[in-house]
Amino acid sequence: MTPSGAGLSLPAALRACARGIYPLEAGVDLLISHACWLHREDFQDEFIHTGISITDGATTMAEIDWQAAITTLDARHLPCSGGEERMLRLAASLAGGIPVSLRDTLTGIDHRNIELVITAIMHAWGQRPEPEIP
Repeated sequence: MTPSGAGLSLPAALRACARGIYPLEAGVDLLISHACWLHREDFQDEFIHTGISITDGATTMAEIDWQAAITTLDARHLPCSGGEERMLRLAASLAGGIPVSLRDTLTGIDHRNIELVITAIMHAWGQRPEPEIP
């Protein structure tokens, strides 16, 4: 993907790039719903790459370099809380196929986040969440 970002809605761009691949959609939506990582400039600058769709030449798309994020996390160069680390690892496992210990990551997650994980697992299985009606 080439750099781009004018008028970028990051969640929409990530979803556009993941569309049609359920585990990728689920991991992206988990990270979006968790509402931590996408608000961090260091995460955006280092691990999110944006570009324009080659199909229509207009749609802004974005992808996360899951492996680089987890490698940096493992090296302790990506400071975060234990809960934030767990959610990133789970999202990276769903979206990027990066192995994760469920024993280590599921323990210590609060009720809201475990509900997000359950929704993500169901999504990866093929059951997309119902869109929220405003």
